[in-house]
Amino acid sequence: MDEKPVMLIVDDVEINRVVLAQFFQDEYTIIEAVNGQEALKVIESQSVSIVLVDLVMPVMDGFEVLSFIKHHDQYAQIPVIVMTARSDGSSEARAMEMGAADYIVKPYNPTIVRCRVKNVMARQENEWRKVEQVAKDQQLALMHGYIEKDSLTGIYNRETFYRKAAALMQANRGVSYNIVYLDISCFKAINDMFRIDTGNLVLKTAAVYFQVVAGDTGICGRIEADHFALCLPASQVDMDGIMEGLDRTIASLGISHNIVFHAGVYPVDNAFLPIDQMCGRAYMALSRIKGDYKQRYAYYDQGMRDLMLEEQMIVRDMEFALVGRQFCIYLQPVCNIKTNEIVSVEAFARWNHPHNGLISPARFIPVFERSGFIGRLDRFIWEEACRFLSLQRERGGKVVPVSVNVSRLDLYNLGLLDFLQSLLKKYGLEPWMLRLEVTESAYTDNPQQMIEMVGKLRANGFVVIMDDFGKGYSSLNLLKDFAVDALKIDMSLLQEVERSERAGVIVEAVVAMAKKLAMDIIVEGVETKAQVEYLAGIGCETIQGYYFSRPLSEADFLVRMLREQAAE
Repeated sequence: MDEKPVMLIVDDVEINRVVLAQFFQDEYTIIEAVNGQEALKVIESQSVSIVLVDLVMPVMDGFEVLSFIKHHDQYAQIPVIVMTARSDGSSEARAMEMGAADYIVKPYNPTIVRCRVKNVMARQENEWRKVEQVAKDQQLALMHGYIEKDSLTGIYNRETFYRKAAALMQANRGVSYNIVYLDISCFKAINDMFRIDTGNLVLKTAAVYFQVVAGDTGICGRIEADHFALCLPASQVDMDGIMEGLDRTIASLGISHNIVFHAGVYPVDNAFLPIDQMCGRAYMALSRIKGDYKQRYAYYDQGMRDLMLEEQMIVRDMEFALVGRQFCIYLQPVCNIKTNEIVSVEAFARWNHPHNGLISPARFIPVFERSGFIGRLDRFIWEEACRFLSLQRERGGKVVPVSVNVSRLDLYNLGLLDFLQSLLKKYGLEPWMLRLEVTESAYTDNPQQMIEMVGKLRANGFVVIMDDFGKGYSSLNLLKDFAVDALKIDMSLLQEVERSERAGVIVEAVVAMAKKLAMDIIVEGVETKAQVEYLAGIGCETIQGYYFSRPLSEADFLVRMLREQAAE
């Protein structure tokens, strides 16, 4: 029999330890400690799987225990859940920033405590998988000798930069530091337009410049691809001067293309944060202005900190939300432009959080995509759509097809077709009832694999729609290779029609071309009568947008369908 994982419970109040031990004694080997010092002795003497630690204790408090664990490499992977006597936003935020995996508020609710521990351990298992992969990579690196420098540019690589930056700040605790994170806008285009040697020359030249900027008081490193980071004394950071000098240095290469760097700056306010988190905050600032040719750098601020805390909340709650069916679908009709008849609907995910109310997809979908959780949410939404289709059929009358979004991660899953077919079989549906929308950008990552997967889906009766058509830069070229059933024109093109005669010519040409290719056209984002009249005039037959209907709950949609059927 496998040994149980070890849970260390640290609290100076015996009854609290007894209660928690009862919750987990069947699943874990429980070890108790009455203060932080005893806890550290346990951690140093044996393997511990998870630590539950009270923040307020004599001798050594929970913050000190957390700091010790997260600043020693051999213990840093142990998940730590902190316990507080009451909900204290500042203490919870401080603990989360220091690396706590979650927090528990006293008095203990058994269901919530078990769920939070379960979620933390599930995330930890995912992290261990990543660690195992990293370990394999490190073993390979050790076979070739320990290398600190990036092989292309000669400056520190990512791991060395993290280590050296931490050591620099620890050795100079009286000095304020900034982390500056930089990357090149549209670097892929440079490699596409010129030889790879040209792109490499840009990277090596930038690295030389960053070494000069760092001098003897700072350090620089290449994090990955065209991403660089600097750790500099705050008094040495003149971002206007740094960016101007970088522009002059790159311009001296004489490359006939405007090469633009953007930067994010994190003023270090907590020197005990892991360096990768510092870089993450600087990159968050950079992301705010990436693609903006007027604003070249941005500083991490309180708003970004709040965004980070919100993202941590989303990651913490997403597993429990899926199990607890907090997600639901809203349905937006796609209508015939002449008759107003509903010809299909698109299903959108909504998160009805028990404490935060209805959370906008714009807040949680990007987090899910970065974490890989989006695939699980997609499958939940697909099943909800099939359940709704089955409900339509049971009520009698017309069955309106439902469109669902399929992400690029879904398309990489070789079991996608089998899963969709199993859903249809479970609910007794036909393939035409469940339409699949794939964003235009998904086709550009691995075209050959996408061609094969879309072909299999269509061969098995599924209707495949290219979503956001016109949003990218290779839309027309895609149609040469990808056979789909319909194009959904991005709302940005429609908005441009009212301001640009050229945009109107493009939209009209796309509609005419789609008809010749035997593809349907759906225009989304339709909001005004003038837009409807224009689209009807150029031969569009189906549209989607607030002009006809906002996204509706299932109940509201069914009421609307009943009204339409009664009017027929």
